[in-house]
Amino acid sequence: MAIATVNPTTGEIEKSFNSHTAEEVEAILQRAHDANALMRATTFAQRAEWMRKAADLMDAELETVAALASTEMGKTIGTAKYEVTKSANGMRHYADHAEEYLASESPVDPKSVGATAARVIYQPIGTVLAVMPWNYPFWQVIRFAAPALMAGNTGLLKHASSVPQVALYLGELFERAGFPVGAFQTLLIEGAAASRLIDDRRIRAVTLTGSVGAGSAVAEAAGRNIKKSVLELGGTDVFVVLPSADIAKSAEFGANSRTQNSGQSCICAKRFYIHEDIYDEWLAAFVERMKAMKPGDPFDASTSFGPMATEQVRAEAHALVDDAKSKGVTVLTGGDLPDGAGWFYPATVLTDVTPEMSIYREECFGPVACVYKVSGIDEAIERSNDSDFGLAASIWTSDQAEIDQLHSSLEFGAVFANGNTASFFGLPFGGVKNSGYGRELGIFGIREFVNIKTVWQA
Repeated sequence: MAIATVNPTTGEIEKSFNSHTAEEVEAILQRAHDANALMRATTFAQRAEWMRKAADLMDAELETVAALASTEMGKTIGTAKYEVTKSANGMRHYADHAEEYLASESPVDPKSVGATAARVIYQPIGTVLAVMPWNYPFWQVIRFAAPALMAGNTGLLKHASSVPQVALYLGELFERAGFPVGAFQTLLIEGAAASRLIDDRRIRAVTLTGSVGAGSAVAEAAGRNIKKSVLELGGTDVFVVLPSADIAKSAEFGANSRTQNSGQSCICAKRFYIHEDIYDEWLAAFVERMKAMKPGDPFDASTSFGPMATEQVRAEAHALVDDAKSKGVTVLTGGDLPDGAGWFYPATVLTDVTPEMSIYREECFGPVACVYKVSGIDEAIERSNDSDFGLAASIWTSDQAEIDQLHSSLEFGAVFANGNTASFFGLPFGGVKNSGYGRELGIFGIREFVNIKTVWQA
């Protein structure tokens, strides 16, 4: 895939970029390697000062920076601004808490291990390669970069080829804020070249957010080189509604979740399991909400959601819908490719989805909801867990016993009760099964890429 800004609203190429040459990649790698010694010598207080300056720069440049995301991947300008602001606040969170998260610990009585002193300390691991996606082009990067840099590491960003201007902005941001030259840089390279970089001894770890295929390739390369990896690989997340739920609110939140970011969000609901006692009422309310969601110009404040990010992503989503239609699915709204320029797709609701349809198991990265009727909580749990993925679940009930049962029984990295799934600075984010391994954010995220060192003294 060419490295270019292709406006998804028009389908036109706005700007193209040359990939970095082998010589340029080598120079970037060496700068990162050289910066490791400088970063290790800095204090938490110094890194926090630089991190807060980076956050201030993003805030000051909000209008320009948000417009990059809207132009390159179609995010509405309002949600783009929210993402940039969230990213800046995420940087401030780690500036405030990194030293606390990585404070040395004394987990045992030294005498119990035959010592006068025994501690655990956390030290930077070195240069971490980040392979990041286009759907949240700022936040996906910052939730890696902020903890990695605050831990004293250096970072290399291989961003999606469709968001090169965002990638270049982020590649310059931290140096502008005062971090040493080489502490965080962008690589303009293709995906296959990124996997080969893992073989370089100067790369000490890798993190990827993307498809299962891309994750498998990165994990294989990291394993072959005995290097730490963290993978976030998306999911077919569930939305369970039981009889005691607030029907109007859950239907509204469900529609917002399914159309958030034009349906291109790994953490948002895709499979809706609705109890038979409220199924008809809930479905009617949900379809009404979905019909009200209108795609349009991402710079128009009245737009519900923008175009899909790339022509290929839209084609893949529509292929799943077409396959389901050919096998007897019921389409309650949407489901057809619109005429005109750009990669727009309507909010779509499918029922009567069967295992013979590809969409039954595959992740549909678009504004398409599959709604199922279930007889009770046990069936909802069984069907929710019958997936190769397990990233996040949203459950809706006012019965605390049901909440407790669902929290305990659902095989996901996160379960949210009576609210939509989301990522928060202080809470871990990640999944199980094919949704990946490792965690981002909070204390767990910053401890992924450090040397957890035992210090013992006789």
